[in-house]
Amino acid sequence: MKIEFGAPTQPDTGAHVLGVFEDGVLTPSAEELDGRLNGALRRAIGASRFTGKARQMLDVLAPAGLPVDRVVLAGLGKAAALDQRAAEDLGGAIFGHLAGTGTKRVTVSLDPIDGAPQTAAEIGARLAFGFRLASYRFDLYKTKQKPEDKPALDRLSVMLDGHSAAKKVFAGLDKVADGVFTARDLVSEPANVLYPATLVDRAKELSKLGVEIDVLSEKDMRKLGMGALLGVGAGSQHDSYIVVMQWNGGKKGKAPVAFIGKGVTFDTGGISIKPAAGMEDMKWDMGGAAAVVGLMKALAGRKAKVNAVGIIGLAENMPSGTAQRPGDVVKSMSGQTIEVINTDAEGRLILADVLWYTQDRFKPEAMIDLATLTGAIIVALGHNNAGLFATDDALAERLLAAGKASGETLWRMPLDDAYDKQIESDIADMKNIGGRDGGSVTAAQFLKRFCNDVPWAHLDIAGVAWGSKAKPTSPKGGTGFGVRLLDRFVADHYEQ
Repeated sequence: MKIEFGAPTQPDTGAHVLGVFEDGVLTPSAEELDGRLNGALRRAIGASRFTGKARQMLDVLAPAGLPVDRVVLAGLGKAAALDQRAAEDLGGAIFGHLAGTGTKRVTVSLDPIDGAPQTAAEIGARLAFGFRLASYRFDLYKTKQKPEDKPALDRLSVMLDGHSAAKKVFAGLDKVADGVFTARDLVSEPANVLYPATLVDRAKELSKLGVEIDVLSEKDMRKLGMGALLGVGAGSQHDSYIVVMQWNGGKKGKAPVAFIGKGVTFDTGGISIKPAAGMEDMKWDMGGAAAVVGLMKALAGRKAKVNAVGIIGLAENMPSGTAQRPGDVVKSMSGQTIEVINTDAEGRLILADVLWYTQDRFKPEAMIDLATLTGAIIVALGHNNAGLFATDDALAERLLAAGKASGETLWRMPLDDAYDKQIESDIADMKNIGGRDGGSVTAAQFLKRFCNDVPWAHLDIAGVAWGSKAKPTSPKGGTGFGVRLLDRFVADHYEQ
């Protein structure tokens, strides 16, 4: 996909997209073209149900004399509501509208918008960002595709005054899109292709961008006493790993901000095996790790001025003669013991050791973990928000704001010592589940025990890592949730 920015001009091929505000008010570019076409655009609006609402689209067959294939009127909604998110969604809607038409090139004429909260350059860059995000496809394993099933779109031109500024803004966003696509790729891969060792290899590719990579083997983890993580992968033929990714773009010696990801490359549930129906979806139980890899790629790609460390715990949860059993007791790196009541509550066991390792080795300014951790969070929040648990109010507010700005929204959930009673064990320091009631909360309370006093936030992304329906900037399938959110979080609060 080639994306370019240029000065206002009349396109000579493809589709020409012009904006219309709510209630049918044409932008100057649309007004000018309508005049040249003797009112053809207004007549088309009058003969349709198009009103200019946000992301509404109306095709107008190009009249004789125009070199383009078609004219598309794009609804801008109200000017005051055309913020960054709205611009990204508009770009995604334009791609979605034209992807199946056979059009190869799209030109968007963008005018200065009075009353909009963003400049035209920012809107243009965000529109292009949304367009690119919507263009993602994972068809690596399709060997037979009809030509009409393949999008022909391969070029977007955004025409506006101040195009140089828009190009500069987009350059950073383009690197974020690279990170999102990496996360989506990882989540979409089947588990016979992507297992712990091959995910390690994918993470190592970030070294080309200047990310320092360190890999801990099972031997290393045994020396560190990581019995909780090692227990999860005990039933698999694939070894477990921890991958440490460091990006040192900030001031030398400054404590990093740390991002931790759960990476269960396939989750059968172990001995507490899951029902067969839907188990194929458990290839994306490493969505947290995928997001961390994608985030580190985004930060390194745009050369973020921050010290950041991304750490992912990788294992495959399989039933076998060597798998851990319900009732087993494992000892974590922290020295705390855990009674494993349910082997399908494995993600928290992995994170227990990785969180402790992170705070112990890196003394980070803050820790944020991402995990497809509980079905309970889906019951609570559905598929529109990730659950946010945090020990620090300022950290929580920063994450909530970044979620709202990026479109990857969060909803804060409670942390309270009263929930700890549900994970008390008769024979160990704790047990790994607390029953059905408040399941996402007791899981977070479990993780909290491995963070010491480091400001910490836990994002339960079980409901948002995979989408069964397409959204304007996210096709059906792997969403890459967390990359845009955390990149914005870093940009707003941790870069110099």
